[in-house]
Amino acid sequence: MKGPKPLTIVIKLGTSSIVDEHTHEPLLSILSLIVETAVKLHEDGHRVILVSSGAIGVGLRRMDVKKRPKHLPRIQALAAIGQCRLMGLWDSLFEQLRTPIAQILLTRNDIADRSQYINAVNTINELLDMGVIPIVNENDTLAVAEIKFGDNDTLSAITAAMVHADYLFLMTDVDGVYTADPRTDPGAEAIEVVDDVDALQADVSSAGSSLGTGGMSTKIVAARLASSAGVTTIIASSAHPQYIFPIVSYTQSLGLPRNKSLTALSALNTPAASSPGRSSPSPFDPSNLPQRPPHTRFSPSRHPIRDRSFWLLHGHAPHGTTSPTPAGLLPVGIVDVDGNFGQQEAVRIVVVERITPVTPARSVAEEAEAAVDGAATATTSAGEGLAHTYTQTPPTGTPPTSTPLSAPITALPIHIHRRSSRAPPPPRRCGTPLEVGRALVNYSSAEIARIKGLHSEGIGEVLGYAD
Repeated sequence: MKGPKPLTIVIKLGTSSIVDEHTHEPLLSILSLIVETAVKLHEDGHRVILVSSGAIGVGLRRMDVKKRPKHLPRIQALAAIGQCRLMGLWDSLFEQLRTPIAQILLTRNDIADRSQYINAVNTINELLDMGVIPIVNENDTLAVAEIKFGDNDTLSAITAAMVHADYLFLMTDVDGVYTADPRTDPGAEAIEVVDDVDALQADVSSAGSSLGTGGMSTKIVAARLASSAGVTTIIASSAHPQYIFPIVSYTQSLGLPRNKSLTALSALNTPAASSPGRSSPSPFDPSNLPQRPPHTRFSPSRHPIRDRSFWLLHGHAPHGTTSPTPAGLLPVGIVDVDGNFGQQEAVRIVVVERITPVTPARSVAEEAEAAVDGAATATTSAGEGLAHTYTQTPPTGTPPTSTPLSAPITALPIHIHRRSSRAPPPPRRCGTPLEVGRALVNYSSAEIARIKGLHSEGIGEVLGYAD
């Protein structure tokens, strides 16, 4: 699978792909194939990152606990027990093929800080340059959000975006996305390509296993996130990790990713050597690999969001909301603040569409019924292109005056009362709040509440300083 330029491939494995759901025994056959696949990619010159779940499942086996507990401290303790054994398992398998690995444990707080985010990117890239395969996992011992919501899918997408990966493989217990759950509905149809995630018509209600916390819905969220960063995302079966080769070859033949120009993959042209001690044909032999294995491909965005912009959008959860007017994000344009946040924290930028009905034009008959207060009379010019005017009869001895209708009503020299059979327009109402972006704020929520609506020169007078 060699080409003019190396690919960066992130492979994410869920708990159900690493340990048995009932016995909690490691699934060595799958893990061995994963290791062989990663090493083969590595030997061909490509950069490989594994995102591995499974710490809690391995901890259950080590402590002989039959069922995943619900008590959070107990879950985190099992994660601490299982994480070292999980890495020991990975290390022993990669050691058989003389490939170094490294462990990276992340939490959302680690990437929320910009300097730590950049440091994580630099560390991962340095490991890849050294020929090491990083194995990334959410720090289950500390990351409460991951344990509750299965953030390893999201973590893999963020990892792929951080290193500008070409591919993200989300390996699961099904071989793609279907219109319904294929395990319960025989009429479910596979979805091969998704160009617009928002328009995806699929059944994503399937939950994760009893050990994991994710499901198909979290994988589609991760696919949307990675695709927005320009990463081609694949959902495929973890039972056949060797299918990564023909999947990448097939996708490359279509000209994807759009920012790469690579030749056909060598793994499909020359049989791979059998592993020592293996009498059966190599699983990477082209004769054993289908041309297009079952999978679902999420196309990368044509306008990817990367680096600082990606970090602002996805590196951390927003702490509050600001609602600006068309005047913009300066204090004079802020109309509301929601939540409590400090300086340099991320907030959502929300706008609310204000719907103001336009008064319908009146008929000629209604215009004729208009009553003018005092001695004023309303006239219109008959000539084409001439401005409409109101003419007021002035006191005796004073010349008449005319005022264009385009002038503000407060500038008219008379007060006009109109009578119409039409119902008055309904009052102005607000539409649904719409998030249009995220940003880092220079002021805290309390400070913004004090200066909203002010011009910039008035900030110092209210706060005592201006940033």
